[in-house]
Amino acid sequence: MIHSSAIIDPSARLADDVEVGPWTIIGPDVEVGPGTKIHSHVVIKGPTKIGSNNHIYQFASIGEDCQDKKYNGEPTELLIGDSNVFREGCTVHRGTIQDNSITIIGSHNLFMANVHVAHDCIVGDNNILANNCALAGHVQLGDFIILGGFTAVHQFCLIGSHSMCGAGSVVLKDIPAFVMSNGNSAQPHGINAEGLRRRGFSAAAIQNIKRAYKIIYRQGLKLDEAISQLEPLVNETPELQLLSDSLKASSRGIIR
Repeated sequence: MIHSSAIIDPSARLADDVEVGPWTIIGPDVEVGPGTKIHSHVVIKGPTKIGSNNHIYQFASIGEDCQDKKYNGEPTELLIGDSNVFREGCTVHRGTIQDNSITIIGSHNLFMANVHVAHDCIVGDNNILANNCALAGHVQLGDFIILGGFTAVHQFCLIGSHSMCGAGSVVLKDIPAFVMSNGNSAQPHGINAEGLRRRGFSAAAIQNIKRAYKIIYRQGLKLDEAISQLEPLVNETPELQLLSDSLKASSRGIIR
């Protein structure tokens, strides 16, 4: 299960069935859960905890020191959940003490080739980041998000659940839940109705999400005014709580 050319620090803790390919290096303070497959030429540095059934392809760099110039060798962490796929050349960095000292990735995410997840990012579950996406430091992603290839996300941006961003977009502001966006800089283009249908949202819920989108983007309201206008819809459609919460959490302002 572990190739003879792999270099694994004695303090690293690997479940009995973990597969490790040739020329992979696993450093100290690394924990890898059962069912995980690590291909050749992967470098994993700790403190890093990787859950079960993850799949890490060749030339990925997981848990390396971050690229923030303020970083001075502190023992910050990376936490990865279960059943994620990291394709070739992915880079995922640990956190900084200027934030919460940890980068967190949930479960069931697909990171295609050369995706970068910077320090202190928080990524939820069931997201797809296509080739060459880049998340700057402190970015937060919800669940069921799709980022098209070469999407770049500015530091501290929040991207709400069930949203979708077109290829080549540059995200400079927060993207509310359910919203489709595209462009440099990214602008809103309706809601991700097809994605919601595939995930079992009812026709009535999708209709009310469309109504909520019009309140935010078609009535010329300030953000706090729009949030107030949404309250009756949130009471009628519980799914809209995700949208309301993503608006309330915005600190950079939402895309317009």
